[in-house]
Amino acid sequence: MPINEKKKITNNRYLAKCAQINLKPPKAEAEKIKAAAAQAGESVQGYILTATRERMARDGFQPPAADDPGDSE
Repeated sequence: MPINEKKKITNNRYLAKCAQINLKPPKAEAEKIKAAAAQAGESVQGYILTATRERMARDGFQPPAADDPGDSE
């Protein structure tokens, strides 16, 4: 199998596990976020995810329990 085809398969497998959330900050705010991420040595996505996790922990957020797949109501 060619390398490009194998990479496409592994990328698709990874992307199938991901959700997409679109953010549209004002340009000036986006530049600040990019600069802060670069200063922290992180990608913008990594920076935003870290900030989000820290905020959820600080706020004491507990995700709702997942439904039991065997439970049918």
